[in-house]
Amino acid sequence: MTTKPDVSVPELASELAEMTRLVEDEDHEAVARRFTDHLVASVAGCDLAFLAVSSDDGFEVAVSTGQAPLTVATDENPIHEVLRYGEPRRLDDTAEDQRWPRFSSGLAAHGHRGCLVLPLPTERAPAAAVTLLSREPRRFTEHSYDVIMLIALHAGVALDNIEVLHRSGRMVRHLTTALSTRHTIGLAQGLLMRHFSCDTDGGFALLRTASQTSNRKLRDIASDLVGAHEQGRLREALDHHGVTTASAPARLER
Repeated sequence: MTTKPDVSVPELASELAEMTRLVEDEDHEAVARRFTDHLVASVAGCDLAFLAVSSDDGFEVAVSTGQAPLTVATDENPIHEVLRYGEPRRLDDTAEDQRWPRFSSGLAAHGHRGCLVLPLPTERAPAAAVTLLSREPRRFTEHSYDVIMLIALHAGVALDNIEVLHRSGRMVRHLTTALSTRHTIGLAQGLLMRHFSCDTDGGFALLRTASQTSNRKLRDIASDLVGAHEQGRLREALDHHGVTTASAPARLER
């Protein structure tokens, strides 16, 4: 029999703080797994928790703290309704509740008497719902309901923040790459301007022509030339890429 008491306010505050803690290399599955683990650890009567996400076939279990009952994937069940309508569903006793008979009998066959399904508020798609199971009937009280709703809210925020964090990280990496590319192209332009005694437009025209001729990105040509210059073989690289005064537009000449 489960004897775990209801979570206290200080414990809840700690759980919420942990739930919204972001780790740079953490992904959505890691956050969801941490969320379900915390539910089992902090919600009185909860023996198993799993996160379901909507799919073409109804839903699939994304993460679970244990072996989720396979018979829950019936045509009509509270998980489908929560994913569809975004409203919570609760079964006080699977041995008595007949709203979803196949679902209830399947849970009861696995020893689960109580069930609570809540929508996970998140801006991400697809829709998600968390399911809590108890081996005792009527274990999910109003207090448990409020606690779980608060934790679920913060879990949704954490998942959204992970998405924002990763998206921001990608933007920073792209910006860094763009700045580095611009710097390399500028260096290559300077080398060509000095080597061929041309202006800025002429140096860029040489790079662009070499890029088009070799069907390689301009930044790759620039990187090759800068690297060759640092190794003392710029002339060789220029010949390799066909970078000559004759390869550029006529306005290159002074």
